[in-house]
Amino acid sequence: MDKKMVTIHNAETNEIIEREMNADEYAQVIIDEENDKKLIAEKGAKAEARTALLAKLGITAEEAQLLLGSN
Repeated sequence: MDKKMVTIHNAETNEIIEREMNADEYAQVIIDEENDKKLIAEKGAKAEARTALLAKLGITAEEAQLLLGSN
């Protein structure tokens, strides 16, 4: 496992500190990565469902936008 690092930049003094993440920070990174994976999967599923619905209706995405009044 690569060590995850945190960079802290003090804008007043221009001091930059790099340190290894603590356990709580690393746990949050794991949670955030899992949430990102879920969001990507949900977006993919919605896109597939949208494509399937358009095919079922026999219209293109552009035609659907015209019907819905979307820009």
